[in-house]
Amino acid sequence: MIVPTHPSSSARHESAKVDVSVLGESIKLPFSGKVAKNRFLKAAMTERQATWDQNDFVARGAVTDSLINLYENWGNGGFGIILSGNLIIDPINLEAAGNMVLNKDLMDDGRLESFKKLAAAAKSDGSLFVVQISHGGRQVAQELNPEPVSASDVKLDDRMGMSFGQPRSMSVDEIKEVITQFADTAELCYQGGADGVQLHGAHGYLIAQYLSGRTNKRTDDYGGSLENRSRIVVEAVEAIKARVPKDFSISLKLNSSEFAEGGFQPEECRQLCQKLESLGVDWIELSGGDYEDARFYNDDGEEVGKKDSTKKREAFFLKFAEDIRPALTKTRVYVTGGFRTAEGMVRAVENGSTEGIGLARPAAEEPDLPKKILSGEVLAAVKTLVDPKDFGTGNIAAGTAMRQIGEGRTPILNTSDKAHFEAFGKRVGEWFGEKGEEGKNGVISAGYPVLKLSS
Repeated sequence: MIVPTHPSSSARHESAKVDVSVLGESIKLPFSGKVAKNRFLKAAMTERQATWDQNDFVARGAVTDSLINLYENWGNGGFGIILSGNLIIDPINLEAAGNMVLNKDLMDDGRLESFKKLAAAAKSDGSLFVVQISHGGRQVAQELNPEPVSASDVKLDDRMGMSFGQPRSMSVDEIKEVITQFADTAELCYQGGADGVQLHGAHGYLIAQYLSGRTNKRTDDYGGSLENRSRIVVEAVEAIKARVPKDFSISLKLNSSEFAEGGFQPEECRQLCQKLESLGVDWIELSGGDYEDARFYNDDGEEVGKKDSTKKREAFFLKFAEDIRPALTKTRVYVTGGFRTAEGMVRAVENGSTEGIGLARPAAEEPDLPKKILSGEVLAAVKTLVDPKDFGTGNIAAGTAMRQIGEGRTPILNTSDKAHFEAFGKRVGEWFGEKGEEGKNGVISAGYPVLKLSS
């Protein structure tokens, strides 16, 4: 079901009128041979609409009708590549309740068939469908897994209303098991009709925990030097390649920088990208930060955007991409984080800063934004009333809109509309109260608030 989205007359970011034809150019991925019909990437967001059971692991993570509806809307929204929200490789190490899960020990005909419907919906108008596959590591809410694993026993401090358990350093056998799980899940994605997978190596999840010297204190073959810290990535890519055809695309999402001493740094990112190219990785998506530093989430965030040069670039990580891209001769580079105007997108491509344009939150409430930009109907995303430094509210707003789209509840939340925004704020307050009562009773529920707006 395709839902009507925001009118072109909505309050939007200011953009000069530009020739957007460069954004409509196709991109051929170098190793799989897959072709993205244009430069737009629907970046990953946590939808939290899969099946959920607090007590039964087997009942978790299956695709639902609401997810299929949501991806049908993105599938008809004009994206070259549609990247799923982080699909987890086992039912325990979740980013959140309601994550999709593909794990060979959970498979039955119904789970694979529902995933095939999701893939078909995403690909219904010629987009490539790539699945982001992930493992939470230490970054799993304590209520979901009180005994998480990680590269080392470095605990994540409580933040954003979430508490995290004390992680245990993984044994080498456990590392090998996780690598096998990544390969298993990639193979299942292939069987389900996906065009590729993306290993999630950013934003503080397990792979990022191995890459960062802040969280990887190991002294064995998986810690110390960059070669050792990235070994889990290399072995996962090799394991996946051994299980899928050559025309199945493999990509990686990486932090261009963690903004912290001892973290994964731009020069290390550049070196790893060169290694990934040698392994046949089709494309790399550059983002940044983690739960300990959420600057990568801001629309015009003060910390990232306070320099004039950064404001002119519009996307937060173009400077890092400009340093990394010249080191690559085949692997494509996409940047996600901060693109809001056609002017900024066109400039980034024409300047050679990036080849692909990743859109996340703007695509949550306006899933057809690329189609509108390419047709000339609009020049920019809606100008949200959410404080750009308020990651939590922005995350809930995006999730709420995605839930509305999946369930066919119209009108869809328009965060540039004052009446919508006020109704959303009231509903979020109620929702937090509901979550608090659930917590008192030991109940863990999935998903974002249900919001009903007046037409």
